[in-house]
Amino acid sequence: MSNFERNTAKAAQYLTPFQTSTTGHFIGGQFEVPENAKTYTNTTPVDQSELGQVVEGTAADVDRACEAAERAFADWRDVSGAERKKILHHFADKVVERAEEIALVESMDCGQAIRFMKAAAIRGAANFRFFADKAPEAANGMALYQDDHTNYTMRYPIGPVGIITPWNTPFMLSTWKIAPALAAGCTVVHKPAELTPLSAMLLAEIAKDAGLPDGVWNTVNGFGEVVGKRVTEHPAIKAVALVGESKTGSHIMRQGADTLKRVHFELGGKNPVIVFDDADFERALDAVVFMIYSLNGQRCTSSSRLLIQSGIRDEFIAALEQRVRNLRVGHPLDPQTEVGPLVHTGHFNKVMSYMDIAREDGATVAVGGERRNDLGDGNYVAPTLFTNADNSMRIAREEIFGPVLTSISFDSEQQAIELANDSEFGLAGYIWTENTGRAMRMARHVEAGMLWVNSENNRNLPSPFGGVKMSGIGRDGGDYSFDFYMETKNVCIAHGTHNVPVLGR
Repeated sequence: MSNFERNTAKAAQYLTPFQTSTTGHFIGGQFEVPENAKTYTNTTPVDQSELGQVVEGTAADVDRACEAAERAFADWRDVSGAERKKILHHFADKVVERAEEIALVESMDCGQAIRFMKAAAIRGAANFRFFADKAPEAANGMALYQDDHTNYTMRYPIGPVGIITPWNTPFMLSTWKIAPALAAGCTVVHKPAELTPLSAMLLAEIAKDAGLPDGVWNTVNGFGEVVGKRVTEHPAIKAVALVGESKTGSHIMRQGADTLKRVHFELGGKNPVIVFDDADFERALDAVVFMIYSLNGQRCTSSSRLLIQSGIRDEFIAALEQRVRNLRVGHPLDPQTEVGPLVHTGHFNKVMSYMDIAREDGATVAVGGERRNDLGDGNYVAPTLFTNADNSMRIAREEIFGPVLTSISFDSEQQAIELANDSEFGLAGYIWTENTGRAMRMARHVEAGMLWVNSENNRNLPSPFGGVKMSGIGRDGGDYSFDFYMETKNVCIAHGTHNVPVLGR
């Protein structure tokens, strides 16, 4: 039996429970399918076949989840950091035990190649371990000594929080948001993406199995217009963390305004990768290909704009065209697959619409630009490269969110900066040059929350993660996550030596 055949057989085994019963909610420590609940059909992008029925959550379902999180908060808040560390490490152990199941289910649910989903499951466990280790210090503050007073600060969890996660790498991104919230002492109401609900329910199962107290973790399935909206409006929810589209962030800000919710948004991007003439040619080529065509191009930090200096443009584009043609598109459970099907037919149609837009605007479709009809009924698109583009075109300004790269040439360092910054987005950027001074200048002037120099996206968990402009608000990672999920209290203690002002004596 080949590895592909083995993966297919194991995936069928793991998917059977979802296909033979309705996927509901996890509220107050119990899995439930509400009586007379409406459901919708979850399909796989591999061939449009059904993966089962999922409950279409209501505002009343969200209310019950928020109330459960509110009831559980005081007890979870008062659990010591050392005990939360122990529980969250146990959670991570359970993730590792089920890593194969998580990866196979997620590949079939969202279409990502299994080579990436295996790593994503382990990354999810690493997220929990990292924040578990930080739980004992989460409440720590700082001391500020003065001659007559000493100020010190302490942190405490903000309360129940709403976590709204996307469909591109749903398991890993859920852990990235939920792990620090739990480590901080918050309780959680999780709204997973309606297109990819399955791994969220595996997470809920692990939460139950790992011994999290009832109500600490709650999951409500359904659509953003109902479930997401109510999570952001409910008065028990003190903060909302979203990974999603920029327009969704705007909606959430409006919906949470009446209750003055704290928000953290990781939103869209049109991230530039800037390759100078003096770059390490092969390493830059590897990174350019990896950072747009891995994960099907459905990654917020994908470098979807290639800014290539004119001195190496022709040589680099020729090599890039060959690499894009060589990419292996196929079934996500095939270990050889590098690009799988896009998550949903609606998103597939959106990505495909940019092929005509590119031609209308005068760009060249150098590679790809078509559906892979030879792969059946799945949402397979040929990896695509646009050349002869400029920064005014829609393919250079709008987030396509697929295996599609737009190439634009530049002459000078200043022109590269202007092109990079001529965008409403500012999530990430990538700079390839052997000139250290230039790298430092570019790092200062490129408008983005994160920059990598001579590297692809290499994540460092203690470092801040987030964007500027329409790419988001706030930062994740290390202590930055605790700044979001916790309040800071200042305490000022007098030494008994200062003069107290006197009135009316």
